[in-house]
Amino acid sequence: MDLTYTEEEQEFRARLREWLAAVLPGLPPRPDPLDWPGRRAYDTGWQRRLYEAGYARVHWDASATRRLILLEETERAGAPYVGANFVGLLHAGPTIAAEGTEEQRARWLEPVLRGDEVWCQGFSEPDAGSDLAALRTRAVRDGDAYVVSGAKIWTSHAEVADWCELLVRTDPDAPKHRGISWLAMPMDAPGLTVRPLRTLAGSEEFAQLFLDEVRIPVGNRVGAENDGWRVTMVTLSYERGTAFVGEVVACRRVLVEVARAAHKNGTWDDPALRRQLGALHAEFTALWRLIQWNVSESERTGGVPGVGGSVFKLRYSHARQELYDAAAAVLGPDALDLGREWTRDRLSSLSYTIAAGTSQIQRNIVAERILGLPKGR
Repeated sequence: MDLTYTEEEQEFRARLREWLAAVLPGLPPRPDPLDWPGRRAYDTGWQRRLYEAGYARVHWDASATRRLILLEETERAGAPYVGANFVGLLHAGPTIAAEGTEEQRARWLEPVLRGDEVWCQGFSEPDAGSDLAALRTRAVRDGDAYVVSGAKIWTSHAEVADWCELLVRTDPDAPKHRGISWLAMPMDAPGLTVRPLRTLAGSEEFAQLFLDEVRIPVGNRVGAENDGWRVTMVTLSYERGTAFVGEVVACRRVLVEVARAAHKNGTWDDPALRRQLGALHAEFTALWRLIQWNVSESERTGGVPGVGGSVFKLRYSHARQELYDAAAAVLGPDALDLGREWTRDRLSSLSYTIAAGTSQIQRNIVAERILGLPKGR
């Protein structure tokens, strides 16, 4: 394991910093946070710039360390986050790159990299709780298509997506982890209804999907039929392992901003607050090193993040909530102002112990796959 950067990687970082410094001042104003069509246009416009500059392919064609550098430097520079395009770039795209056929990679990867197409995630279901393998959306084979019926919930960016990474049950008689398949569903398919879900912050980046005999070509299946659980573990390893890189950098920046605000308004005089901010500084420094360790391990084992991502995701989810609790203590009554970015981020942080696998699920993974403890009954 080597947590240092090579000379070539440091040169890549320097070139990227120089490009970011030149291009960022010319970007248009950011759209309203609640305007998701506007945010899609803004986010994919930034993705097109990355593509034209030769940086978009770093997501899949470069080493995991270069991907880490790209995410780190773009966040540090205040560049637009992947935003509405995050499922395609950080979940579905890497999965297709790792598990898809040559034809599938040619069809779906380039449009994501160019910013032409946006993906959403159709994994969770209303009646499955945190047990993803309990999904009941059913796909019945009919010639060269699957006929899919069921419902999905918490579907990120469904309202602006072109494609959905969809988990379906193709063998209802198989053990629940074995009868699942991973499909790419076009979001304009007949029989699909999208119902937006409003969050505490007033945003509608989540939706519920209702599928009534939606026909999806068999050629849209990634991996073998009934092997979708294994393919899904590839998706989730990216979601838990490297998809939060930019957010950790952002949290470290927010922590500095919170400390500055505390100095300004006098709350820095509270020793309990100072201890809390000091502990969070140590926490996020350790989390960054854990990211580097996970990236190093993924390069050693073939490029797909391992179960160490669950260790990271478990602690990061709680550290993010603690950070924004500290921010609320500094802001005081202003912490209730939904017009403030910190307030919106604090509300969104509440979802992190659920999103990408609940903290309870992560503890089970750590216990069983890392510590070797017996499975619970």
